[in-house]
Amino acid sequence: MGLTGSILVFQDEIDVALNKNLFESLKGQKRYSIDEVIPVVQQKYPDRKFDYVFQTDEENPNATYRFYNFTTEEEFFVNPYTAELCGKRLINSSFIRIVMNIHRTLLIPAAGRYIVGFATLGMLILTISGLRLWVPQQYKKWKQWRAALTVNFKAGFKRQNYDWHNVLGFYSAPVIILLSITGFAITFSTVFIAFLFMLTGQSPQSVAGIFGQKSAYTQGAKRLSATEVAKIASAEMPKAQLLGIAVPADSSMVYRLDLKSDGPARSGNRIMLMVDQYTGKIVLNSETDFPNIGNSYLSWLTPVHFGTFGGMPTRILALLGGLMPLLLYITGFITWWPRYQKQTAKATYVAPKPNRAEQQLNAIREGKLSRYSGFYFKKGIRYALLLLAAAFVAGALYGLVSGIIIQPALFSVLYTGICIIVNFIIALLAFIVNLLFFAPFKRSKRNVFKYFSVSLAFVLVFLPVIVAVAKLSRNVF
Repeated sequence: MGLTGSILVFQDEIDVALNKNLFESLKGQKRYSIDEVIPVVQQKYPDRKFDYVFQTDEENPNATYRFYNFTTEEEFFVNPYTAELCGKRLINSSFIRIVMNIHRTLLIPAAGRYIVGFATLGMLILTISGLRLWVPQQYKKWKQWRAALTVNFKAGFKRQNYDWHNVLGFYSAPVIILLSITGFAITFSTVFIAFLFMLTGQSPQSVAGIFGQKSAYTQGAKRLSATEVAKIASAEMPKAQLLGIAVPADSSMVYRLDLKSDGPARSGNRIMLMVDQYTGKIVLNSETDFPNIGNSYLSWLTPVHFGTFGGMPTRILALLGGLMPLLLYITGFITWWPRYQKQTAKATYVAPKPNRAEQQLNAIREGKLSRYSGFYFKKGIRYALLLLAAAFVAGALYGLVSGIIIQPALFSVLYTGICIIVNFIIALLAFIVNLLFFAPFKRSKRNVFKYFSVSLAFVLVFLPVIVAVAKLSRNVF
């Protein structure tokens, strides 16, 4: 997944390089705009059915227009000057599309996307727990920190491998954290969108209403042309650039227009309009109809995941971040395998005697339930504050090389917070089940109380922060 993600950071450039004849055309006299080319293509090629049209590269005047047919999974390319066909292909036949499908689903039907989603969550947990294990309590002098942050090339292979694992994990942690959070959010987008709505006081059911817009069809009504709809969009958003148009598939559907506006990110900054195909009424404007933090999803999620929000510097970081899981897996396995062999080689294993701190902890575990829960609640508060700071710093460091700091930092806090809310709901359900079905029979599981206490502490720390971010988001994202 990491390797394919690194390839996808430069997916557009790679696809163009492999299929130059499809993506670029010779310069002509007059260039059709995206709304003008649609009726011309419909007239020239009436047998060519398509659902969506967009520019392959808005920066390149010679870039072709890309037409999608989602039913047949075909796409064809059109010269922007002559409206002639430049070529066609099956959507899933291109190298980049195959890489994308591996990255998203591992080419496993149905279950693949969930395997990928939970794998990214696992990578996030490994990174955070690895950082916690890496920061030793005894590092109090600069010389000790410097030794821990570098590789000792004079040492033997095992020590160098261990140093490489620590150094690579430490320096890549901010990028890996952001890649993992965004990957998890992309897989479980429905859950994240619902919580984005709830954080602004809106019902999650309103999501379906927003995306389920219909045109007001009457007998004999005439469909507006793409050019007419584009003029309506231009009047509504005069400073935005039209990037793509989804054509209504039947009499009840609406036009969907994707536009790009100016914003802090180098990519993204997307606006979505839905227009009634008969009356020209704008039935949805993402700028006004989405909750304040909806723009964090629409304009920032994918750019943060692929590093495009900050231009070339953050794209390079995302590329390197995609390579890190493989390198950490190799160095981690080399460290773990000998230890595992030693453990399995022993016929009997005698646990060492607990030290004083462990004895105190065991006393708490075996003591009153209130003291046990309170101990882990306090511990949870401390760790939640550390994670809150780590999430903010990770986002800030990711965007630092491009000069975009606040937006990725708050984005990291917001989406980490949503993960923590989901975790708390799971902990609450486990706690209720424990009380209802195990406690009456004196089979209550103490670990459930521990899990609930820590989860409660985390949500109490994060919830007010992400609510504040939600209120500020209109001015931030």
